[in-house]
Amino acid sequence: MLVPVFPLSLTLLIAVADGVPNRDLTSSCRTAAISGFASGENTDQRTKSCLESEKGTREKLAADWSKFPAAERTRCIGSIKWFNPTYTELITCLEMYDQVRSARKNAATKNAATPNSPSPATTEKSSVGFGAE
Repeated sequence: MLVPVFPLSLTLLIAVADGVPNRDLTSSCRTAAISGFASGENTDQRTKSCLESEKGTREKLAADWSKFPAAERTRCIGSIKWFNPTYTELITCLEMYDQVRSARKNAATKNAATPNSPSPATTEKSSVGFGAE
């Protein structure tokens, strides 16, 4: 008898990162509609508006899905799986990882271009908090 080498949870995470997850957002949108306030709209209108917005967000995610590294997709899906997440929360997580990656790349490029100059962290003193005089 063969026993799988990989734990089931790892296998599931890899499978999930392959494509945009399918979620039923009715309960999330309904809850948001009940707790939210928009003058002139009733709960059904707000729920419908939320579902339409999430549909558009999912379409954007589907179009951009392969642009995000698999590890980041897996991390984001894992970080929001503990509640009833929306596509907006998922794309926000992915975009934040993308911004951090870009900032690190820009910092590395800037530091590589000026190897002899000291970094700002070692030459500037903070006006508040640690390092302030």
